[in-house]
Amino acid sequence: MAARRALHFVFKVGNRFQTARFYRDVLGMKVQFCSSPRLECSGVISAHCSDYTGITEDSFSKPYDGKWSKTMVGFGPEDDHFVAELTYNYGIGDYKLGNDFMGITLASSQAVSNARKLEWPLTEVAEGVFETEAPGGYKFYLQNRSLPQSDPVLKVTLAVSDLHKSLNYWCDLLGMKIYEKDEEKQRALLGYADNQCKLELQGIKGTVEHAAAFGRIAFSCPEKELPDLEDLMKRENQKILTPLVSLDTPGKAAVQVVILADPDGHEICFVGDEAFRELSKVDPEGSKLLDDAMAADKSDEWFAKHNKPKASG
Repeated sequence: MAARRALHFVFKVGNRFQTARFYRDVLGMKVQFCSSPRLECSGVISAHCSDYTGITEDSFSKPYDGKWSKTMVGFGPEDDHFVAELTYNYGIGDYKLGNDFMGITLASSQAVSNARKLEWPLTEVAEGVFETEAPGGYKFYLQNRSLPQSDPVLKVTLAVSDLHKSLNYWCDLLGMKIYEKDEEKQRALLGYADNQCKLELQGIKGTVEHAAAFGRIAFSCPEKELPDLEDLMKRENQKILTPLVSLDTPGKAAVQVVILADPDGHEICFVGDEAFRELSKVDPEGSKLLDDAMAADKSDEWFAKHNKPKASG
């Protein structure tokens, strides 16, 4: 499984301006890619969706229904860094959080310094470890140290209701290696390689609740492994949210995708590595595109003018 890679985690964001400020100015991440506004498609939301341009107020009763865009941010290219995918829906102002996502941990003394300088709230939860929140309430843990020539993103922590059952799924079926395991604290640290972002499973009491803000973690593997992975899940009677499909992006390679769900309903996307590397190339204009998109976004004004609050997810 050494050829498999941890890629990104998908967040749903309501306040794009403050979210961009957090990732760029506090954490110090760079915009890797920013999409044009798009419309939702039935089934998988993908590059099949058309650009949503030329829409006027008279076109629809609610011109921002279904309009969305995504921005990829990270400390470096997704080829060798774990990044965040920020999905922004123009007509949704906030999302209800569940107990499923427990945080991302990264090592960056610069991020701690940035947060202090910008007076972004920090709480020291252990020596040299600070808890903070991205807009929307997503937790981040900042270690006040830096790792030279390494991705600062160390791990993503997800809640599980049965650690043993989850380990069987992630290790036996998805082929992850156990790096650490603590039965007393009901936690385990998993990964595909030493130099990659890890997945931490943290046992909780009760049910894992995803609510509207539920995210998705993404990995890549050699494209030839995807049919076998799908077949394995079928044989083991595991949930497949989106059967293996090819997603076309104009001017780029078609990417093979299958989306799974673990025993607690965490969404897991596997993509074909070869085509995804082409698709995820850094756009040098990404940051400007994000700034332009935010400047052109008049959704707050439209909803205020019509005395309508943005929806809550």
